[in-house]
Amino acid sequence: MKLEDIDKSCVPVHVAIIMDGNGRWAQKQSHKRIFGHQHAMTAVRQAVEAAVASGVKYLTLYTFSTENWNRPQDEIDGLMELLIKAVNDETKTLMDNNVRLQTIGDIGRIPERSRKTLLGCIETTAHNTAMTLVLALSYSARWETAEALRTIAKEAAEGRLAPKDITEDTLRNYLATKDYPDPDLLIRTGGELRISNFLLWQMAYTEFYFTDLLWPDFRHEHFYEAIVDYQHRQRRFGKTGDQVQSR
Repeated sequence: MKLEDIDKSCVPVHVAIIMDGNGRWAQKQSHKRIFGHQHAMTAVRQAVEAAVASGVKYLTLYTFSTENWNRPQDEIDGLMELLIKAVNDETKTLMDNNVRLQTIGDIGRIPERSRKTLLGCIETTAHNTAMTLVLALSYSARWETAEALRTIAKEAAEGRLAPKDITEDTLRNYLATKDYPDPDLLIRTGGELRISNFLLWQMAYTEFYFTDLLWPDFRHEHFYEAIVDYQHRQRRFGKTGDQVQSR
């Protein structure tokens, strides 16, 4: 699939990706799992470039979940070191593509050196305008929801928020993603058919695209293929097909 195959009049505003298959990719080549994570950076770079070229405004990558802290310590340590290297190596790519970096998640759990590197890149890219790249780091949707509910409960207990006034929009405004639109499209690589505690509230009406391709093999053309597939769907948001077509 090529960029020219995309209808630029109906590109998803926000694409989210679950980057699955790094460990299996490495194991197929008789390497340790960290080898797959290292080679995944090429796929990240290509996804970012393809998203910018397509006209996507927000790209969220599920980079490290709260559940990933339960992985073997040597793999966690390797991932944190890789985060530093990736941010240092890719800052120029972000600047060249006019991409702003942001994060969601409990980044206070991330080692200080990794966090400082990350925050430095966020500051460097703060004024870029072509696209916002959001890294979900130490993130899970249940963690996010619990954090939001704790804050809402605290404000209600202090009399600053009346329970009768709590709406869907109230909760939305306390989520980590309050500054971003909900994803229009989710891409998951690796052949798994689940969303793994990722943006559960936000993906109520997201279109899903699953592929057996392992993440380190993901390239521009695979991103374009997902966009074209999305463009052949009718998004109804609870309405009938006839209602949508009459708009």
